[in-house]
Amino acid sequence: MRETELRASILELVGEFYRARFGMRPFVPKETPVRYAGRVFDEKELIRLVDASLDFWLTEGRYADEFQADFADYIGTEYAILTNSGSSANLLALTSLTSPLLGERSLKPGDEVVTVAAGFPTTLNPILQNGMIPVFVDVELGTYNVRAEAVKRAISPKTKAIFLAHTLGNPYNLDGIMEIVDEHNLWLIEDCCDALGATFREKMVGTYGDVATFSFYPAHQITTGEGGMVVTDNGIIARALISFRDWGRDCYCKGGENNTCGRRFSGKYGALPEGYDHKYVYSHIGYNLKVTDMQAAIGVEQLKKLPCFIEKRRGNFRLWAKGFQEWKRFFILPEATPNSNPSWFAYPVTVKPGAGFSRVELTDCLATEKVETRNMFGGNLLCQPAYLDIPKRIAGSLTNTDMIMKNTFFLGTYPGLSEVAIDYCLEVINNYLELKK
Repeated sequence: MRETELRASILELVGEFYRARFGMRPFVPKETPVRYAGRVFDEKELIRLVDASLDFWLTEGRYADEFQADFADYIGTEYAILTNSGSSANLLALTSLTSPLLGERSLKPGDEVVTVAAGFPTTLNPILQNGMIPVFVDVELGTYNVRAEAVKRAISPKTKAIFLAHTLGNPYNLDGIMEIVDEHNLWLIEDCCDALGATFREKMVGTYGDVATFSFYPAHQITTGEGGMVVTDNGIIARALISFRDWGRDCYCKGGENNTCGRRFSGKYGALPEGYDHKYVYSHIGYNLKVTDMQAAIGVEQLKKLPCFIEKRRGNFRLWAKGFQEWKRFFILPEATPNSNPSWFAYPVTVKPGAGFSRVELTDCLATEKVETRNMFGGNLLCQPAYLDIPKRIAGSLTNTDMIMKNTFFLGTYPGLSEVAIDYCLEVINNYLELKK
């Protein structure tokens, strides 16, 4: 009883601490930085975090179980598997498709995987890390996604998978992509790290492909600090995902459990002696990519706020769109993919050739006025030092990818960004453009 009372007192004090430490502060133009992203939370996340820490169950526990179940229910998939980042989620997603459990369809070194160069490197990296060949296609300006026609032209007899991100929360044309997947019997990995809550034809992204990934880094739709999730409806893929995440072990007992399979000391595996302890049998060459229960505890509360977060992002996107309308002669403005409802990660714009100024000049001006911007991730990844000599195939030209590398940047839409702050940013941009007339 004393323990229960103490826990309740501690958690009540946590709520008071939140209000004292993290209370709202007014936006002051030219003084308050305008962030492109940030964590948005209240006392509930802090209380859950401390509650989990008081259990001192430092690895996955009750909160991890709750978060995974809630997430699977929200997305609409059978399985949701926590990991320590969106990048790890991408690594696990592609690597799971190399599992011998999948038989003849398992991916192998030398197989081709269609992807893009205009994106974040950890969509590409798992392809290379598994000894496969990336096939690069160009993207559209405006949606910043692939055209299905370009993907179709890129398919060869060696192509076994498509691995694409829904860029900045804007879904790609899943009608066209799924038609290609079905026609050629390909795997589809959906990188939804920037797109949690986005829909295509009123169906969640992440439910179209064989496996999909999400990120909970603070810049994304919800956060656990570091963290990610992999979802699938395929039980064999789910088993492979858990194995690769947990050192490659064959055992699927949860922490603290034993002999779930009923044959812990009676199986025969590989060249091991019969009856070798199943807890120490490894059927894959795996990793350790797990999270803590404290992170999961934050995720439980963040997920409850997700619908409001998404609506705020969409509202902020509309504010940017309204402000930029009068500047269309200077910029290529973003547009949603037809039949989609994006969960906007950011508001991307591309400076048109002949605008009279460069991206660098404009973003430098914004930085001087304490307005954060970001380039479109790695630009053309094939120009990055690490990727100059990678094995690859390029299907067509990457003209738009190069344009994005040189001319595109984005502004924030995150829920902590106020209308007052956006109005200030638009004023700064307007003042800059007035000087360029």
